[in-house]
Amino acid sequence: QVHLVESGGGLKPAGGSLRLSCAVSGRVISVNAMGWYRQAPGKQRELVAATTSGGSTNYADSVKDRFTVSRDNAKNTLYLQMNSMKSEDTAVYYCNAQGVTGYGLRFNYWGQGTQVTVSS
Repeated sequence: QVHLVESGGGLKPAGGSLRLSCAVSGRVISVNAMGWYRQAPGKQRELVAATTSGGSTNYADSVKDRFTVSRDNAKNTLYLQMNSMKSEDTAVYYCNAQGVTGYGLRFNYWGQGTQVTVSS
């Protein structure tokens, strides 16, 4: 079974910084793509930032100048460095990972979500 364990959520003031982590564990051959999504109350889940094992990245326009996504391929861990945080960044953040299990099967799993709250 593949597990995604998230950490780093919490409460920060506007202008502050926060770093989220997502570790993929289990019998996996490879993790090809990982991404962070968020869902605020009354809104649909949206892509925040994503990256592939090859290093390509994709950011939402609203966070492109403030957030940085990175990954440690050896540890199958994804990070999201959030700087200059705004109240509109308040949401539940979800980690997503796609790849191949140790049984040679594709997987597409989500983490449990972590609450990020930015106070004004």
